[in-house]
Amino acid sequence: MTDSEKLLKYYREIQEIVISRQNPITGLLPASTAITEHGNYTDAWVRDNVYSILCVWGLSVAMRKNGGLPSEQFELEHATINLMRGLLRSMMLQSEKVERFKSSLALHDALHAKYDTATGSVVVGDHEWGHLQIDATSLFMIALTQMVKSGLPIITNSTEVDFVQNLVYYIERAYRTPDYGIWERGEKSNIGYVELNASSLGMAKSALQALAGFNLLGVHGAAQTLIHVIPDNLAQSDITLSALLPRESVTKEIDSALLSVIGFPAFAVRSDHLVTKVSEAIRSKLAGNYGYIRFLRDGHQTVLEDTTRHFYNEEELKQFEHIECQWPLFYCYELLNSLFKDDEKSVTKFLKKLNRVMVSQNDQKLLPELYMVPIEKVELEKLNPNSQERISNKNLPLVWAQSLYYLGRLLHEGLIRPDDLDPVGLHRYKKPDDTRIQVLLLAETKELKTKLRSNGIECQTLQELPKNTFACMPEQVAKLYHQIGKNEKLKLSGRPIRRLKSLTTSRLISQHGNTYCCLSLFFLEKEFYLTFDTNFLVERFKNELSYIHRHWPYQERPTVTIMLTESLVTRGIDDFKDLYNNLSSGMIGDVPVDVSSFQNLARDARYENLDEVTDEKVEPLHGESLIEKTTYLAFSEDGLPLSNEIELDIEVENNINRLVERLRTSSNLYEQIKLIDNLVSKESLEFEVELNNQNVSLRQLLAEVYERAGSLRIWNVVRHAAALQGKIDIELQLAITSLLIHQKIIQVGKAFTDDSLVIRPLPFFQMVD
Repeated sequence: MTDSEKLLKYYREIQEIVISRQNPITGLLPASTAITEHGNYTDAWVRDNVYSILCVWGLSVAMRKNGGLPSEQFELEHATINLMRGLLRSMMLQSEKVERFKSSLALHDALHAKYDTATGSVVVGDHEWGHLQIDATSLFMIALTQMVKSGLPIITNSTEVDFVQNLVYYIERAYRTPDYGIWERGEKSNIGYVELNASSLGMAKSALQALAGFNLLGVHGAAQTLIHVIPDNLAQSDITLSALLPRESVTKEIDSALLSVIGFPAFAVRSDHLVTKVSEAIRSKLAGNYGYIRFLRDGHQTVLEDTTRHFYNEEELKQFEHIECQWPLFYCYELLNSLFKDDEKSVTKFLKKLNRVMVSQNDQKLLPELYMVPIEKVELEKLNPNSQERISNKNLPLVWAQSLYYLGRLLHEGLIRPDDLDPVGLHRYKKPDDTRIQVLLLAETKELKTKLRSNGIECQTLQELPKNTFACMPEQVAKLYHQIGKNEKLKLSGRPIRRLKSLTTSRLISQHGNTYCCLSLFFLEKEFYLTFDTNFLVERFKNELSYIHRHWPYQERPTVTIMLTESLVTRGIDDFKDLYNNLSSGMIGDVPVDVSSFQNLARDARYENLDEVTDEKVEPLHGESLIEKTTYLAFSEDGLPLSNEIELDIEVENNINRLVERLRTSSNLYEQIKLIDNLVSKESLEFEVELNNQNVSLRQLLAEVYERAGSLRIWNVVRHAAALQGKIDIELQLAITSLLIHQKIIQVGKAFTDDSLVIRPLPFFQMVD
């Protein structure tokens, strides 16, 4: 049989099994034509639609390479485009949800997991389904990128580009976004609680990887149609995923869905050791004679399942042990992953396994959704797992599985190659080796530069930077990203303004002829009070250099810009001398570094060009102090902690005027913070008082107390002032997530109630409350 004849044979099969089901108006596919006691499957699930159309796209690519079937190729390409644009349209109709979810991470703000096949509109309410499924949205984004890379014009205008950019913001915090996951159930008992799922996180990580710097208009694109991804979101996804695996989640020890993460289509795990560990865990714990079970004690569609019940208590799940349904679908993932690895022995093995579980219907071999143990054989199967014959369910074929099977056949017969299914190169990605970190030291003033030089520390002032080169604060760069993806038609605002981490601030920004060096957050005293401890600050900075070295994704070098201020140097000149000596040696621990002037570092630096995507102006620093030095309050270094009696006297005082008068005359930091605390509790941080014939807000006074106490390392006052200002350590959220994925439960305060427990990652505002 010639290649053209093989392709024509596959065309007829795929036409009947997939394309014939496609809605002519929306382009969407029903997950199945079945309506059973387990649900109505005629809706268009996002995940099922993407997987189902992959074989159509794959066959069109094979026909393009063959060149002998242009008419069929055209039809397949446009069937693919119609489906992807149908999903895109349904999502764009929910753009207000994307806008809200970027900040809220709330379940009811999630994009819907399924839509009406005939209209593309919603079919079930926000609170009536487990809609938050990060993996499904991410899978769509991966497929979109791969298909555009292959030459399909799916995205046609800048509004659609803006929407996809906002989808990036929608999934970029997947590393701390608990969701319902691929099986739409959250935790194993299906009680309705979401949890952090490795299969969702892995898919999101790969979507970000695929879209970073990608032009959605392909060869017709311009700088405005590039997609921007914050590299730290990629790094945090990688860190969290590696820590979570081989577990799927806290309640699911292992899950066959992880096959899609360690291999096709995500290829999200770089460590061969971890890939093997996950694969072996799946095969040893979940493999059966008819496929793999989804996860241990999965009662879905078993004969013992009570379809009138939404969930089971944890102890009740034991009844499903050893009789979980087995899904041929996972043989398809194994087949594809073996083909990508060019493991012919495994390819042969899984092709044989697939042939054994196929069901013949109308002269076609079809893959059923699953195989179950019949009621009369349940006890025998429990006594001797995998000993009994199973029966398939009525959902024949599971188009998702059939589609992946066709991709496997096309690959196996040499009609397409792995690079045809992954033209973006996710399966070939390797991080640049041995990244060398560039460090740029800036002095706040000329006087400080002279002082530093006398201590053997060489640096530049802002005025010594080249023409049109400036330093800026991280929030200025965050404001630039707030403009990227902004679209008034869709009422989308772009990326929420959030603190930027080190990978992002280590790129030089080019905009409108200017170059900006973004200051490192770790040396900014206004961020959090730990910077007042210079020894701790330096050690933390070394750890941050290690983080950059491990996760830097570019060939060009990172440039870490540090602004040394008078207050920083005064507190820890010896610490900075030691740090500079280490930097000058070319190594900090195992991290290679270069410390030099901007002029010497500029050539090898990584630049992020934002010329065409935003007109937002960056406010550069001009040598002024990074913390405005105020002298509103009297001050004496002789102040001592207050006695209990004085503290109580301030706490019970309700007269605003007396509190303000006492603040005017106080020179004791302990007393000042107590007075300000009382005033804030009765008024607000914006409340103004008159000091030295000037109206000054409590916020300004608080900043002054915070700075002075920090300089003197009066930690009690510093912590109090930081709390009143709502300051949060930039690493707090990541630390909480890290503890949770290691299955630790966090208790806040001494309440000893359920409300005091943190058992899953929380949105920022909720965590602070």
